Amino acid sequence: MFELLTEKLSRIFKELRGRGRLSEKSIQDALRGIRLALLEADVNYKVVKNLLEEIRQRALGQEVSESLTPGQQVIKIVHEELTRLMGEGKRDLDLSGRKPLSLMLVGLQGSGKTTTGGKLANYLRKKGYHLYLVPVDVRRPAAIEQLCKIGEEINIPVHPSGTREKAEEICLKALDRASSIGSDILIIDTAGRLHIDEELMEELSRIKGVVHPAETLLVADAMTGQDAVNLAVAFDQVIDITGVILSKMEGDARGGAALSIMAVTNKPIKFVGIGEKLDALEPFHPDRMSSRILGMGDVLSLIDKAQAEFDQKEALELARKIKKAEFDLEDFKKQLSYIQKMGSLEQLLEMIPGIGQMMKVGRLETDERELVRFEAIINSMTPEERRDHRIISGSRRKRIAMGSGTRVEDVNRFLNNFAQTKNMLKKFRRGTLRDLSSLAGFS
Repeated sequence: MFELLTEKLSRIFKELRGRGRLSEKSIQDALRGIRLALLEADVNYKVVKNLLEEIRQRALGQEVSESLTPGQQVIKIVHEELTRLMGEGKRDLDLSGRKPLSLMLVGLQGSGKTTTGGKLANYLRKKGYHLYLVPVDVRRPAAIEQLCKIGEEINIPVHPSGTREKAEEICLKALDRASSIGSDILIIDTAGRLHIDEELMEELSRIKGVVHPAETLLVADAMTGQDAVNLAVAFDQVIDITGVILSKMEGDARGGAALSIMAVTNKPIKFVGIGEKLDALEPFHPDRMSSRILGMGDVLSLIDKAQAEFDQKEALELARKIKKAEFDLEDFKKQLSYIQKMGSLEQLLEMIPGIGQMMKVGRLETDERELVRFEAIINSMTPEERRDHRIISGSRRKRIAMGSGTRVEDVNRFLNNFAQTKNMLKKFRRGTLRDLSSLAGFS
């Protein structure tokens, strides 16, 4: 996400870091470059103007002129102002009301609203809530069918909405049904249209009057830039949205929506969709997003992902094995599965400071298929071979290659690299897990 914006800002900041002292002219040149980068990223021009004025006043002030590292101080100011622009702290959903409560999703057709409803339900279930999905787009039976399939995939009940019923009648029945089956939260997937019209807004207003949702969330396509901001303004004026979920952030999102919505509407971004899978939804952290935009990585989000997927008891057992050099291929296979659950390897590596820039200039390449090959090779081994890779002879390697659909050379390279990695792990005597990430990319 934000690749072009990050690349341009990184060039500007590289120039600033290289200067021992900053003149007013050099700061103005940097601000001019930042302005162009933000406008090209489709950030609202009024937002850019106000942001640059805040940065300019601080950059020309005492905190920079008296700093031992003025270039770094300017970067720090830009980071802080971008964070403030996007709303500073993370905004949680308001789930404090009487149960069952409703979350109402609104948005245009094609924004990813129905899929986002499934993602949000999946996310909240992991928090311990019992969900109930409610499709109310009676004009589009395909939308109802899509949500039913999503509910089946994530094992969350879906209300049997009828296409001849009115949307508000469906919602009333769904509230009764959710209460009877012990659901805490209803996620209402409202109608979507290709554009905003009076009929749509009237229907949404009626639904809101019936269910009194705890949150009314606009699902907006991040790739539409300023159009997403204009959409947020239009929906907010009619039905008073409480927040925004930006979908498709993993695509060619230039950044305009994420950087403008809060400043224009004063309504926070609460989640971002980062992939097609139903677990690809993240809470929106303005400070972390600023770090990503400025090419600083996002280690905290990476840690959150790891904590969500890694089993603590297994991690402690793995630490013990590493300490005693007992780490085997069965253990490695488990780590591969954890890493794959965390999401795209490329997205994970981009969260590590410096790695994202190396990937952009071609100094580091990732191949998701390599992880699949590793897993296939391990799956083609016997339990005995996984416990002790040293017994894998030439004939066994040939059998493993045939079973995994790889070449003998691939098996040889995998085993040699695993042996080298295990030798490296023998050096760790404190049971630390800090270098487990290297296991995912050795090749």
